[in-house]
Amino acid sequence: MPDTRILVLYAHPAPHRSRINRRLAEAARALDGVLVHDLYETYPDFYIDVPREQALLAQAELVVFLHPIRWYSMPSLLKEWVDSVLVAGWAYGPGATALRGKGYLLAVTTGSPEDAYQAGERHGRPFEAYLPPFEQTALLCGMDWWPPHILHGAHGADDAAVAAHVAAFRARLEAFLLTPAKEAVHGA
Repeated sequence: MPDTRILVLYAHPAPHRSRINRRLAEAARALDGVLVHDLYETYPDFYIDVPREQALLAQAELVVFLHPIRWYSMPSLLKEWVDSVLVAGWAYGPGATALRGKGYLLAVTTGSPEDAYQAGERHGRPFEAYLPPFEQTALLCGMDWWPPHILHGAHGADDAAVAAHVAAFRARLEAFLLTPAKEAVHGA
């Protein structure tokens, strides 16, 4: 396999029940230059091998956080991963340059339809209002925040919507892979 340009951090706590995240991971896995790293498979005990994870991050130019939204955030293992791996002195802070200039792509699904994320509706505000912790993590680490890849209403999405979402995700990754490393386009 060629060098890893894209690292997909796949964090689904119940992948056997996943209709969409699993298909996104499979689409990414089929591409040369992409490593799909299943965190729940690798760390069922939640004990993170920090040096290994930092080495994987160091190789990649684009890091994709692929997961369902859980309580307006990320699944618990991914939160543990962030807390353990993205540490001061390595990921951020004085002299920390390990992640500087790498892309950060959030690829997520929600159970509720998009219109539920509005004032007066179930979630009370637009979905974008829940993104600042993700974006700030990227910015603190010196990463380039890319426009997120989101599928709302995953539970009720029909096969055509799922196929279109997976195809669009794959196209974004392929566009990045077709761009020479030093010229990788922001948000390709």
